[in-house]
Amino acid sequence: MRNATSPGNVTRPLHLIIASLLVAGRAAVAAPCQFESQGDGRVVAIVDARSIRLDDGREIRLTGIEPTATTKPALASLLAGRDVTLRSTDDTPDRYGRQGALVFVGETGIPVQAMLLAQGDAIASAEIADKDCAAALMSSEAEARRQKKGNWADLSAIKNAESPDDILAGIGRFMVVEGKVLSVRQAGAMTYLNFGRNWTRGFAVTISKRTLPAFEGAGIALKSLENRRIRVRGWVEGNTGPRIDVRLVGQVELLGANEPTGVRP
Repeated sequence: MRNATSPGNVTRPLHLIIASLLVAGRAAVAAPCQFESQGDGRVVAIVDARSIRLDDGREIRLTGIEPTATTKPALASLLAGRDVTLRSTDDTPDRYGRQGALVFVGETGIPVQAMLLAQGDAIASAEIADKDCAAALMSSEAEARRQKKGNWADLSAIKNAESPDDILAGIGRFMVVEGKVLSVRQAGAMTYLNFGRNWTRGFAVTISKRTLPAFEGAGIALKSLENRRIRVRGWVEGNTGPRIDVRLVGQVELLGANEPTGVRP
């Protein structure tokens, strides 16, 4: 592996990254994410910030993460020229022909996604359906946030729900937003978690009726989120006020009253 250095230490040797994960007590990440093997191969190209190409021609998309500015160089440092094993519950290619998977290097037992999250070189996407694996990946990200590593060293990495213009400036991007839900309103088949008094300009989370059973199954009544502090992640959209459409329960995290936030003062 190359030993070149760069900002954010994205090219740290693999054995040091694994050691730091184990020392921090995240070895448990290995067990929850051990899905069925979907084959292996050698990485011959880093296609983009979360896609690699194997020597057999397959293009693999790393599931469970969204990229940051440092994801691609970090990914190259971890995977370029290395033998990998793929694990997932489904090997069906996406519309771009990419096979989605968790990627493991050698016998580490730790998915590369967890390594990227622990370094602050990626954001958890909440797309992993398996609860234990999803929780393990979120835990890796949470540790990086607490230590302000990588992406989380930037105070603006987590947006304040009370500053809708800052969020709207990132339309079309995957963002993490924190704030207090001021009201929960239902309109037709959509439920709105409103973070501002002005419903047309303030930040809001939208949750469709078809997603409600998932929240109910998780023991979360949407009305109970009123006056609660939450962290939400997803793609920002909206023509007036910014919106994040929540389709997965994992996109929403309840924040305790005394839990530190990443929101700027």
